Amino acid sequence: MNTQELAVQGVVIRIAKVASMDYVCLTDIAKQKNPSFPADVIKNWMRSKMTVMFLGLWEQLNNPAFKLVEFDQFKNAAGMNSFVLPPQVWIEKTNAIGLISKSGRYGGTYAHRDIAFEFASWVSVEFKLYLITEFERLKTEEQKQLGWSAKRELTKLNYRIHTDAIKQNLIPPEVSPRQSGLIYADEADVLNVAMFGMTAKEWRDANPEKTGNIRDYATINELICLANLESLNAVMIDEKISQHDRLLKLNQTAIRQMSVLEEVHSRQLLKDSDD
Repeated sequence: MNTQELAVQGVVIRIAKVASMDYVCLTDIAKQKNPSFPADVIKNWMRSKMTVMFLGLWEQLNNPAFKLVEFDQFKNAAGMNSFVLPPQVWIEKTNAIGLISKSGRYGGTYAHRDIAFEFASWVSVEFKLYLITEFERLKTEEQKQLGWSAKRELTKLNYRIHTDAIKQNLIPPEVSPRQSGLIYADEADVLNVAMFGMTAKEWRDANPEKTGNIRDYATINELICLANLESLNAVMIDEKISQHDRLLKLNQTAIRQMSVLEEVHSRQLLKDSDD
């Protein structure tokens, strides 16, 4: 189970993605209340009748396979002095999906975000508010990265169109694979110079500490523009336009499109601040 981490008031909280849903580690949250015995904190919370009813309602809304008969048994017994409900028992007996129990050194009890925030309220209302703030910040960063990744994939797909145009029009059948590679790299640098103002080698020389290539560090707007330039360059290659003229046209297009994209981005920022 892959996890991310949040730091909330000095406590590290693990977040796991399960079936595209976010699960927050209750064990980590419980450490805010009792660092030595977090499992006891969770068990005490689950002894409450209100907790059992909340968990049962969540399952009924989200889990078609939830076992209602077993849930009723727990609900009727909840609140009694003798009632104890470990998370593992709840999961096994009711077929619950809102809680997940992982054993081992790095395991713990995880809960769907809805349930985790409810548990955090029981532990500390203040802690819950800080947790939600950090959680939302994480989700915002994820969305930004998702948008960047999508644009990066679009650029890669368009690059196939670009390389096909090069293969059909600029690489004679008699050249060696090494010579072909040089032609591909040269045309890639036409795009790099038009978009970023430097070749791939110039970027590597200026950034020896970075891995990857110049395009891995592009902004979303730059990736959008670069995808457009790849398509445009492929068309101009098919039309037998010289590299010099293509570079001028691509650079002019990059300047114009980046200006438009940055203006749109600035307007969105202003709109978001007004909201």
